[in-house]
Amino acid sequence: MPSSRSTRALAVALLAVLLGALLPAATAQAADRTVQGGRLDWGIKSSFQSYVTGPIASGSWSLTGGAATVGGSQFRFHSATGSYDPDTGAFSSGFSGGVHFTGHRKPDGSNELDLTISRPTVRISGGSGTLHADMVSKERGTGKVSNRSQVPLASLGLGGIDMKGGSTPIALTNVPATLTSQGASAFAGYYTAGTPLDPISLSVDTRGAAAEPKPSAPDEKKDEGGKKDEEKAAKKEKAGRFDDAAVDWGVRRTFREYVTGSIGQGKWTLADGAQDGGALFRFPQGKGTYDAKKQTLDADFSGSIRFTGAHDLDLKFADVTVAVAKGEGTLSADVTSEGATREDVPLITFPAKDLAPKEGLAVLAEVPATLTADGAKAFGSMYKAGTAMDPVSLAVAVDEKAQLPALPDLGSEPTAAAEPTEKAAEKASAAPAAASSDSGPGTGVYLAAGGGALLLAAAGAAFFALRRRGARPAPADASAAPDSSPTS
Repeated sequence: MPSSRSTRALAVALLAVLLGALLPAATAQAADRTVQGGRLDWGIKSSFQSYVTGPIASGSWSLTGGAATVGGSQFRFHSATGSYDPDTGAFSSGFSGGVHFTGHRKPDGSNELDLTISRPTVRISGGSGTLHADMVSKERGTGKVSNRSQVPLASLGLGGIDMKGGSTPIALTNVPATLTSQGASAFAGYYTAGTPLDPISLSVDTRGAAAEPKPSAPDEKKDEGGKKDEEKAAKKEKAGRFDDAAVDWGVRRTFREYVTGSIGQGKWTLADGAQDGGALFRFPQGKGTYDAKKQTLDADFSGSIRFTGAHDLDLKFADVTVAVAKGEGTLSADVTSEGATREDVPLITFPAKDLAPKEGLAVLAEVPATLTADGAKAFGSMYKAGTAMDPVSLAVAVDEKAQLPALPDLGSEPTAAAEPTEKAAEKASAAPAAASSDSGPGTGVYLAAGGGALLLAAAGAAFFALRRRGARPAPADASAAPDSSPTS
């Protein structure tokens, strides 16, 4: 009997330990996750784009808030934020950026067609989804302007997609979108409710809730060190030196589209610390001198970008510098083309009338840029001197506590994506909305859960085996026990 009690106690203890190990994993899977970083690609309605830029409307569109273009007719919205519940599949994610359409220009210079769609937000719950957006539109005929926040613009077709239990990144591809009645009204009456819009695709990163930092006791030595740092920063500022700045420039949108399009069939490659923000490239780690009173600046930045493609396209910009004086800025770079490098070529000029620091930052935000004569040569005379290039943003931290503006966050590249299915029967076999990622925090949960199930099954088998073993007499000689070691 004592042997039977000990074996049962051992099995129960083993089960308790395994169940305890599984509970945190189950809790982690069920807990809400934060959406942080990602992109949404949407053409809104490609035929509307063609109408706006065609011979009837004779208009154009422009990007706002860091939105970019991708492919032939899609706009890319960035920096996803929101929440995701893997237990219920509830999902909410807002994106930054917008598109401004204008057309039907009047003699007074105004536009009859004037529509801005920005800050798209996707909300999914209970198997249905809606795309919301901020919309500013001018009503056809009357010219009345309406400004609406988070209009339920389009209903989303999610047939066959299971949003539950996904890991990171969450990815959806080619989800059908249909104009709602409220969306039709906000669209200034150009389309009726039920009109199909372009499908949407998105990819966002998710992460668990961050633990709150524990309060730390004041440290006198730290305070003394902080005072010394402040004194050091003050001396540095007086001397006009800085070592934290960034310049953002997308070169030219149509050039990027040419490079990656059907003609250029190419790509761009970033190196030496340069960063891709979708509609712009960031050259970071700026260092140099700045005089707030004279409004002058000289800065060197790290990073390089190389455009390659068909028709012998090979153009590289590196060692970017920015100089500001007398209200004008110049961005220069070492230019490599056709196997030769020209150093410190002035590529563009831009207005820099107000570079006074505010809250520790001297900032120029999306100021217009113009191609120089030397810049035109760098592009192989593809563009003439004076051509409008992408706007420039410059940020210089003159206070060590100041933080540079965040770069648009496109999130991780999705490795797979769920797509809507046409048949309800395919729903059970459809891949979950979240694309798996070996490095994603959700992956560990699934591995732990799967491994835990195997351990639980093994524990159950061990329990019953121990019961059987405890119920029969123990062998008189240990050597008579069966060999449980593997045979191979």
